[in-house]
Amino acid sequence: MQSLLLRNTLSAAEREKRIEAADRPRITLSFYKYHSIADPAAFRDALFLAWDSLDVLGRIYVAREGINAQLSLPADNLPAFREHLQGLPFLRNVRLNIAVEQNDKSFLKLKIKVRRKIVADGIEDESFDPGKVGVRLDANEFNDIIEDSATVLVDMRNHFESEIGHFRGAVRPDVDTFRESLGVIEAGLGDGKEDKNLVLYCTGGIRCEKASAYFRHKGFGKVFQLEGGIIEYLRQAKAQGLENKFLGKNFVFDGRMSERISDHIVSACHLCGDPSDNHVNCGNRACHMLFIQCRRCSERLAGCCSEACREVDALPPEIQKEMRKGRGAPKKYFKRTAPEE
Repeated sequence: MQSLLLRNTLSAAEREKRIEAADRPRITLSFYKYHSIADPAAFRDALFLAWDSLDVLGRIYVAREGINAQLSLPADNLPAFREHLQGLPFLRNVRLNIAVEQNDKSFLKLKIKVRRKIVADGIEDESFDPGKVGVRLDANEFNDIIEDSATVLVDMRNHFESEIGHFRGAVRPDVDTFRESLGVIEAGLGDGKEDKNLVLYCTGGIRCEKASAYFRHKGFGKVFQLEGGIIEYLRQAKAQGLENKFLGKNFVFDGRMSERISDHIVSACHLCGDPSDNHVNCGNRACHMLFIQCRRCSERLAGCCSEACREVDALPPEIQKEMRKGRGAPKKYFKRTAPEE
């Protein structure tokens, strides 16, 4: 009986209807914490029971190295949620990154998964100590140091994230995953490990924290990280009246896809080249490629990435389902080398 309580029993469509019927404003937030967890599976089950009772929805990863959570919950349940976190010693007073833009349907299921690591890094060096992180910077300190000529500012996110928004002058690796970025960045920095200010940033801080420890391990002498990532930076910048040096949108891994940080549009439609920063997944479910599409191309191709996919998407659902049988659905991201229509 208990196993039924440790998994979702509603489909995304059913949950969406319940959210609409409840008419309770929801808050989207995220947090992470590196901490040794002896029994991730037991911790996962306890979290599911506690958070399901608070109507929490989201994507949470638990591993021996800690927790990474992106979720939403009814706004009136936030005090109870904070109280629950306070009852977990290693999460007491953990910083909650409240989303810049809110959407009641940012998440439609509660998924808490046990993983080998909360951030897949590909690091197998047993001498690596993830606790020896770089210097944490607040928004004001970050704004100052990135103006220093000795600073190399590096975006630790994937190419499809940084494409629609980034800090001015940042190095933006053309990678699909965090594990790819570590080697690419190290190789690209060349000499001067002791002289350069290596400043790292990401969405909420979790990738920068591990990356800063990695680059220190690799011999970089001056490593810094933006504390709390882009989300916390914007909060501090607004509260303190600081200049916002982030251009465009902040990519997020939920139903919102992105948050508007500034009015700048720094990317272009992948199909026609017109200015656009609207990420979509191809309407053909067998493709489902993530790409940037302007309104005109969306209307022309019915939200698909090509004429071929538009034709498939126009077929009856039962035929599409037959066509997809036996085919996996790997993550696909638009690359300039991708076939065009």
